[in-house]
Amino acid sequence: MTIYPVAMLALLAQLAFAQSGVPDIPFDSVPDFPKLPAGMNFGEVPGVAVDSRGNVYVFTRSNTATGPAYAPAAGQLLEFGPNGEFLREIGKGLYGWSEAHTVRIDKDDNIWAIDKGSDMVIEFNQAGRVKMVFGRRQESSDEAKPWERVDPPLPPADGLFRQPTDVAWDSEGNIYITDGYINSRVAKYDKNGDWVKSWGEKGTKPGQFQIPHAIVIDRNNNIYVGDRTNRRIQVFDTEGKFLRMFTIDVPPDLKTRAVNGNTPSGARLAAVIGAPNSICITPGPNQVLFVGESTYPGRLFKVSLDGKVLGVIGRSGRQLKQFSGIHQLACPSEHEVYAAETSNWRVQKLIIP
Repeated sequence: MTIYPVAMLALLAQLAFAQSGVPDIPFDSVPDFPKLPAGMNFGEVPGVAVDSRGNVYVFTRSNTATGPAYAPAAGQLLEFGPNGEFLREIGKGLYGWSEAHTVRIDKDDNIWAIDKGSDMVIEFNQAGRVKMVFGRRQESSDEAKPWERVDPPLPPADGLFRQPTDVAWDSEGNIYITDGYINSRVAKYDKNGDWVKSWGEKGTKPGQFQIPHAIVIDRNNNIYVGDRTNRRIQVFDTEGKFLRMFTIDVPPDLKTRAVNGNTPSGARLAAVIGAPNSICITPGPNQVLFVGESTYPGRLFKVSLDGKVLGVIGRSGRQLKQFSGIHQLACPSEHEVYAAETSNWRVQKLIIP
């Protein structure tokens, strides 16, 4: 019999009391989706998005682009049809590729790629042409290297990013970029790409962030920011006013093992339960969130907009219907969800009754 530390047992009892009775949601995962050309494989898959036609975009760290800013990370942006058939590669060998992070599709089916390594956000039209670029990569002549995580962080600069993570839009077309691993803020541009403002700084107080990793906006222009390392989702208005926040406090099955590394326990487990690594929001009048944990416990949650956990999907693992590193989610409906996994090097198409 495994004996767990007293602190861990107390934590899990507290979590169970906080959100007991959360049901497991039945679901299926479509096998062999999507279909890559013969001889081709994904690398880590941090990004997935779906457009209005049902086409699926996958942003993968495949190490095929030349000249990365540092380290062999690079990226490819690939498009697949609704049934998973391969259609094309977008931006092959693009100057902005250095380390793929996320991909989003706006209401006009423009394609937005967020590259953590080059510190850039790049908008493509449906023809695959670059429309706008945000941020600027470090030049090799300046001896480019990873940003140093100094404490306190260096002051941010308007219009420049340090490892951005995600992008979203409000009903007026204003653009919001989470920035990110270093700057710990949200940057706002207007629909024309002109700088408006930013808010947030490193910290644990309301309105502060520890890696704002995901961002979505509901039909009432409430902005949901996945404050991953603080293990919470914060909600703001379009001016950056803090409205509220919530956490996901559902204890995992302690028999679940981590895919990579030691299985967390005690304080380390408390730090990762429900940590919002990825968020998507469904369309329509009755919206819900889907929220993915990071590598462990590796679950997917269905959550109401007021923060109530409606159900749990899956667990950590390598098999179909299991997850490791759900880095981005796309949810064109409550019944169809796409999960991009960095640790398992794949995208899963989930069907939820």
